[in-house]
Amino acid sequence: MHTLQISLYTLVFLIVLALLFGFMNGFNDAANAIATVVSTGVLKPQQAVAMAAMFNFVAILVFQLQVASTVGKDIIDPAVVDHYVVFGALVGAIAWSLVTSYQGIPSSSSHALIGGLIGAAVAKDGIGSLIGSGLVNFIAFVVLSPLLGLLVGSLMMLLVSWVCVRSTPRRADKWFRRLQLGSAAMYSLGHGGNDAQKTMGIIWMLLITSGYSGSNETLPAWAVISCYCAISFGTLFGGWRIVKTMGQRITKLKPVGGFCAESGGAIMLFVTTAMGIPISTTHTITGAIVGVGSVKKMSAVRWGVAGNIVWTWVLTIPASAFMAAMAWWIGTRLL
Repeated sequence: MHTLQISLYTLVFLIVLALLFGFMNGFNDAANAIATVVSTGVLKPQQAVAMAAMFNFVAILVFQLQVASTVGKDIIDPAVVDHYVVFGALVGAIAWSLVTSYQGIPSSSSHALIGGLIGAAVAKDGIGSLIGSGLVNFIAFVVLSPLLGLLVGSLMMLLVSWVCVRSTPRRADKWFRRLQLGSAAMYSLGHGGNDAQKTMGIIWMLLITSGYSGSNETLPAWAVISCYCAISFGTLFGGWRIVKTMGQRITKLKPVGGFCAESGGAIMLFVTTAMGIPISTTHTITGAIVGVGSVKKMSAVRWGVAGNIVWTWVLTIPASAFMAAMAWWIGTRLL
């Protein structure tokens, strides 16, 4: 990466903006982590967000920084990165997250961030600023994450149904109300591990291009801790409009369904985070919820609601890219 000469004031401003995105990420995605456990009545909302926030932060002890490296180095050409590109990407991602959160639609903050990076980089230096291989891998998992979430959620539901075939509904409900505490915790752990690192990737990119960190140096501990704190605090203030959409409007969930959806989502997040793949936690858990509902019967899923969510997913990357391009242009005149 080339080294830029930017003021310490500008650097601090952009780091604060990145942490604001991390907060918004936690705020939007809190619903993903707690919707099932709240909607099934296993935990009260305040208890659920506290648990989710705690495990978001505990992820700092579990996962290495492969996802942060992918976001920081493998999506856009590092030579294109400057403070204007970072500003545009963050403003575009935050703006789209605010719009969808207000509407109660579970969009992907992760995809909004990548869309923001793409829009700002293309606005500065054209299509050639994108790294083809990294972009192909990312787009592949845009499609695969909800499908794999649906598949794993369905398989979990089928497996659990087979194991509990001789159990009474009342007894199964009692056990899965307890087990859902563990599945919700594991999902929150995977969510923190994958999503907090996306903010780290932006800060890492910024520190290297500004000369405050070497390209071969590790991300400073203060940046890692602050990113986990940002997403955890965002989760504490969770997006309640989205909880209703995720937990009840797509399909009616019982504790066994909540357990299967969360477990399927957690498995996906653990595997992809270990591989360094930045996936959408929103897409993954939504796919798992649809998979759980479809195992019971296809009509158990409200396909109209699911279709509206899919349209939001389709729009997220181009919409955030457009907003980021506009923000990049504004940033070149303000920063």
